[in-house]
Amino acid sequence: MKTFELKGEVRADLGKKSSKAARIGESVPCVLYGGAENVHFTSTSSDLRKLVYSPDVFVVKLDVNGKKCNAVMKALQFHPVTDKVLHIDFLEVTETKPVVVEIPVKLEGLAEGVKAGGKLALEMRKLRVKGLYTNIPERIVIDVTSLGLGKSIQVGNVSADNLEILNAKNAVVAQVKLTRAARGAAAAAAAKK
Repeated sequence: MKTFELKGEVRADLGKKSSKAARIGESVPCVLYGGAENVHFTSTSSDLRKLVYSPDVFVVKLDVNGKKCNAVMKALQFHPVTDKVLHIDFLEVTETKPVVVEIPVKLEGLAEGVKAGGKLALEMRKLRVKGLYTNIPERIVIDVTSLGLGKSIQVGNVSADNLEILNAKNAVVAQVKLTRAARGAAAAAAAKK
């Protein structure tokens, strides 16, 4: 996983009023869970931009008033109209405690079904995995070269080293769909026989 460095300032006051004041000052209220005690802090929205608006998963090296730790972003809250980040929850990670995160999926190769006129569709952009944060890759790569026309790859067919995939085993990750042209070609071939 990639790393991301983030600095924060401990919040003295908690509640709606202080959170609103922090947001007006271009800061985002955050909470760090999973340690000895919960840490409430703020970070500037400009520092958080590359962390929030990225498809990648990061291990965040947090520095809150000199206290340093590793964490992963657990939950985000956006404003319903302006899409500004309202709040972020972080989870402190250690090398002994497994975490649950969503990892992006990347398809690799040219599918047999695409050569036959089908269209490759990625149905699940992310998979939910559980494991130690040191074992979590940047993305899960799936080879689709042997995927035929009308066939699919399900979560049960995907394997990841030292990770447990938590999505439903029968959920479709990627499939080659029949296009109108491919159906026409198949019908014409069947009619000639």
